[in-house]
Amino acid sequence: LFLILLTAAGNETSRTAFSHAVVEFANHPDEWQRLREHPELIRSAVEEIVRYSSPVLYFRRNAVEDLDIAGHHVSAGDIVALWYASANRDPAVFDDPDRFDIGRDPNPHVSFGGGGPHFCLGASLARLEIRVLLETLVERYEHIELAGPIERMRSNFLHGIKHLPVVLR
Repeated sequence: LFLILLTAAGNETSRTAFSHAVVEFANHPDEWQRLREHPELIRSAVEEIVRYSSPVLYFRRNAVEDLDIAGHHVSAGDIVALWYASANRDPAVFDDPDRFDIGRDPNPHVSFGGGGPHFCLGASLARLEIRVLLETLVERYEHIELAGPIERMRSNFLHGIKHLPVVLR
């Protein structure tokens, strides 16, 4: 079952990040041109795509001990949820958090988890896959345009896209 989890999780989240990369570059042609003119920004663009799109919406855990977080008490056994989309747009952490900026540095997003034993096992592979996608698109296409409505997944767990018509020129 663990192998099935890894296969499904790695496939779905990477595909979601790919789709969001295309959407964001279509919606931000200035950032696409910036990336084409400065391909050395590909690594930071990968991090920004993952931060900005937050492919996984949340994860929940049970607190194993009493603790205080930002002035709120959490008791052992309480359910705690991390909403990635919120954490990745936290204005206390990110300057202009709602802006898509492929050169954002630092970019301490938590899309792969906050570290520790629950850090995403596939983070390195996901980063590599997105980097290769961007390298290929930058080499081949000057423009990315949406060619119709985006159909989003109906999910409260994944920020997925089911249908994404695009034109690459």
